[in-house]
Amino acid sequence: MTRNEKIIRTSYMGVGANVLLAAFKAGVGLASGSIAILMDAVNNLTDVLSSVVTIVGTRLSARPADREHPFGHGRIEYFAAIIIAIIVLMAGMASMIESVKKILHPTLPQYDTIMLVVIVVAIVVKILLGTYVRRTGHELRSDALIASGADALFDAIVTLSTLVSAIIMLLWQVNLDGWFGVLISLVILKAGLEMLASPINELLGSHVPREFVTKLKREVMSFDQVLGIYDIIMNNYGPDTYIGSIHVNVPDTMTAREIHRLTREITLRIYEKFGAVVTVGIYAVSRGDSTEGRLQHDVMQMAAHCAHVTQVHGYYYYEDQQLITIDVVPDDEVTDNDAFARTMSETLHSAFPHQRFSIVVDRNYSE
Repeated sequence: MTRNEKIIRTSYMGVGANVLLAAFKAGVGLASGSIAILMDAVNNLTDVLSSVVTIVGTRLSARPADREHPFGHGRIEYFAAIIIAIIVLMAGMASMIESVKKILHPTLPQYDTIMLVVIVVAIVVKILLGTYVRRTGHELRSDALIASGADALFDAIVTLSTLVSAIIMLLWQVNLDGWFGVLISLVILKAGLEMLASPINELLGSHVPREFVTKLKREVMSFDQVLGIYDIIMNNYGPDTYIGSIHVNVPDTMTAREIHRLTREITLRIYEKFGAVVTVGIYAVSRGDSTEGRLQHDVMQMAAHCAHVTQVHGYYYYEDQQLITIDVVPDDEVTDNDAFARTMSETLHSAFPHQRFSIVVDRNYSE
């Protein structure tokens, strides 16, 4: 079963559970003549919406790439998660408004045995459903499924607050219904904003998972000719769909044909292992004991020990211009790239007065 099929199956379970719970509440409501229980049954039918949004979003995201969307439609999943988060925020806001009304204009709630039984059944079902759906969402890295599961859990929390309020009312004749509602509404609104942040960050372009980068590096470094891997840039076009580029160090003695074969093998390996499409760039490294090899070693060693430097790579020497270029990744304390590059160039030039230096300030885009 594919990832999308698992998401859709889980969402259908959410639809089924909410429909059955709504039918149970409607039957009890009609038999007892309770309008409150009937309205709660209608509320369960509206909860089906988050599961339907997940199903539709997952199906649309599985559509193949086309001329207008050459990288596929995987990011539709993030829009589905945003819609569900908005549904949760709307529910939280509606709950807040009703709770404030109860505080300003309190009414004496009426509870009976049937209503309490319905409340307990609803809590158990929603907790089981929400826990399962959210756990599956984390396993499949589906923001929409995580949000849908959280929506069910929040319903359980709201219903639980109703039960606690009813118990307090029956034991001590104290009406805390509105205050419980405000407290739960604040929790829902906070969680809704957090749920909204995750898919928005993905759309804006967040870091790829650290485990993915670690496995990618290990796989690329398994090639004998690869001496280092740098400039990992991965763009996320949906869960587990990456397109980007990497640079690798190779011996400067390799021929163009050998480099062609190596880059082809790396791209095929990464696609087979991770489903990621990458372009491989090359940095040539001198491994001999030549004058140029010693110069490269000494310059790179000194550059790596300069203040605020976390990584150096991309060395190239223009002999006809006596110009050395280096890519440098600074730490987070560096905010003025031009000043940093100028200082580093002056430091290197003082140690190697016969050479000019061009420092390219790079950034770590994946870790």
